[in-house]
Amino acid sequence: MPPIVLSGSTLTGDDIVNTAGDKLGTLKEIMIDFEPGKVAYGVLARGGVAGIGEKLFAVPWSLFRVDPDRHELVLDLDEEVFDDSPGFDPDNWPQFSDLEWGADVHQRFGVDPYWADLPTDSV
Repeated sequence: MPPIVLSGSTLTGDDIVNTAGDKLGTLKEIMIDFEPGKVAYGVLARGGVAGIGEKLFAVPWSLFRVDPDRHELVLDLDEEVFDDSPGFDPDNWPQFSDLEWGADVHQRFGVDPYWADLPTDSV
């Protein structure tokens, strides 16, 4: 199977669904760690109307699967994960380069941090 290569702008705004087909939110942004050249997080937007009242969640990119035919991103997660997770306000983004914050996000979703397999001079 050939690789799936898409621009970030083609994914931004796409629906994020779980494997049961339930809509979890939309992709607000893709966060890239430039030093190692890795996609770090997808920022999932949930709730609100026209962006007002929405809550954002950083989700480790390793959890996403792209369905290019349906223009969706798929997560093997239940909606309740987001009910119990601290998100952030669209006007108050976290410091994504904070390794302690990032480790907490990865632990919450049960995956190793993406930087765990990088050479130590890249972190």
